[in-house]
Amino acid sequence: MAGLHSSLRPTSSSSSSSHSSAQSSQVFNSKILLLLTLLPLSLAAFAFVLQWRGEIDDPTTRWSPKDRLEFPGMDAYTSSTHTTRTSSNCADLLGQSRSVSFPYYRDWKFDYISDLKPKICITTSTSAGLEQILPWIFYHKVIGVSTFFLFVEGKAASPTVSKVLESIPEVKVIYRTRELEAQQAKSRIWNETWLSSFFYKPCNYELFVKQSLNMEMAIVMAREANLDWILHLDTDELIHPAGTREYSLRKLLSDVPENVDMVVFPNYESSVERDDIRDPFSEVSLFKKNYDHLPKDTYFGNYKESTRGNPNYFLTYGNGKSAARIQHHLRPNGAHRWHNYMKNPNEIKLEEAAVLHYTYTKFSDLTSRRDRCGCKPTKDDVKRCFMLEFDRAAFIIASTATEEEMLSWYREHVVWTDKALNMKLMRKGILARIYTPMVIMQELREAGTFSSLIASTQRSPSLLSSIKDSNTSSKAIEGLDTLSKKTEESEMMSRKVLEVADVVLLAVPPLPPPSADDDHDM
Repeated sequence: MAGLHSSLRPTSSSSSSSHSSAQSSQVFNSKILLLLTLLPLSLAAFAFVLQWRGEIDDPTTRWSPKDRLEFPGMDAYTSSTHTTRTSSNCADLLGQSRSVSFPYYRDWKFDYISDLKPKICITTSTSAGLEQILPWIFYHKVIGVSTFFLFVEGKAASPTVSKVLESIPEVKVIYRTRELEAQQAKSRIWNETWLSSFFYKPCNYELFVKQSLNMEMAIVMAREANLDWILHLDTDELIHPAGTREYSLRKLLSDVPENVDMVVFPNYESSVERDDIRDPFSEVSLFKKNYDHLPKDTYFGNYKESTRGNPNYFLTYGNGKSAARIQHHLRPNGAHRWHNYMKNPNEIKLEEAAVLHYTYTKFSDLTSRRDRCGCKPTKDDVKRCFMLEFDRAAFIIASTATEEEMLSWYREHVVWTDKALNMKLMRKGILARIYTPMVIMQELREAGTFSSLIASTQRSPSLLSSIKDSNTSSKAIEGLDTLSKKTEESEMMSRKVLEVADVVLLAVPPLPPPSADDDHDM
């Protein structure tokens, strides 16, 4: 037993030594953990003290260029100014105008010349006010249009409106002066046959001829500005560049093959769901799709329900609008198409992109058409003024009915109040919800784009010395005169070429889509 106890003593001593070593290790680990905890806290506190004293710069502000592009919601404050935020900055963030809504542009005025290709221009003839023209311009700037040629009269030519329009970069305002009318009276168009059936008729026919003459002048201005594409749109129409990931008209046209001269955008027509619409671009999202974008069976199979007792599938035109590649001998072919004096142009029709036509979206549109035309409200006389049947019916109602009767007629023929029918036609693909324009308009408003522009022009000196002596109009007239001289030499040659090609020279008027009585094989 003594030997047994003697052999156990060393074992007891070894165990005690191991226990002491473990305790020492635990103390060391605790100290390391404490050090690792205190070190970052100390560094953080040190950095806070230095930054509070203003001795540390943010590397992003030190290394970033001064003119860097700010995104929506970002303030252009740098540490060098040591600007202190105040409560007023909150209001700036919610409605500031110096912060762009879309990062494609440098400021709310879109005030720089883009070097992106292709360069696109839109021309229009308008008498609308700022509430319609400004959203129309800036929407198209967002999707890639660089230049606008505005032929203005009426409200659009008033000093308060034209002053704002002329302050927008790349917007050229051309006034309908006596000098302009005298020069357009010398246009070669009057000596040709393709537009002759529209001459010397009132109202819509007169507007159609005027638009064609203005388009001819816009071609000259576009060529002088080295632009690539030109479109003619009314200010109640928006291009819908569907089929592009960026929602970009520039991208859409850049993908068009080089051998294509013209691109047709089928039109979609607005289908308002209320009779109290005030701002169509921001309140209308339901559209009736064009025949060209529908299967024939779907179109003709639902034709009756789609028309709802109106003369045609669309209230107004259904043959879309087109864009033309700017090239020599280009000419208008009415307000909806382009042509070329020297060749039969190669034209394609887009399968997804469209023109959104906001027609009769407001109840006041009935009376506005009535006030612009002096025809008698009879079935025979309205044919002298209007090309489309619905316009004729609307003119007669607006001229003969009471306010209450007009509203009832408007609700029955224009407003889509039957939700069950709407849903059925949406499931068939005839009606479609399109929200993108509404979103863009809302972003532009929240950025203060329109209000800031108007406010800036009110603060600045007048931009117009005299409407009658407008430099823009003079340059345009000079350009048109140059075009007339150049084209006179090749006029006989162009006529021979067109005769050989057997091209139909008649201008393309606004036309309705095919009716249920037409040949279904078209």
